[in-house]
Amino acid sequence: MRMEPMLIAFDSTQQALRAEMLLEYAEIEIDIRPTPKEITAGCALSIEFPQDQLDEVKRTIITEKVEIRGIYLKNGDRYDNIAL
Repeated sequence: MRMEPMLIAFDSTQQALRAEMLLEYAEIEIDIRPTPKEITAGCALSIEFPQDQLDEVKRTIITEKVEIRGIYLKNGDRYDNIAL
């Protein structure tokens, strides 16, 4: 069974680019993509990552104090916000 990728949305491009750098340094497989219209965010960039790396992503975000809008999981035609 294929797991849906997860998505981090941001309120600023600066935080998105900072998160990209930190997650790449942590060797987490990520993709930069446009923020889906279903997610209201102040930044047009989101970071997609595999579900099985959620714990490491959360640890990096919390440790490095990255400001995010939320972490989302696609559920049909909507995105559910996963609590940090």
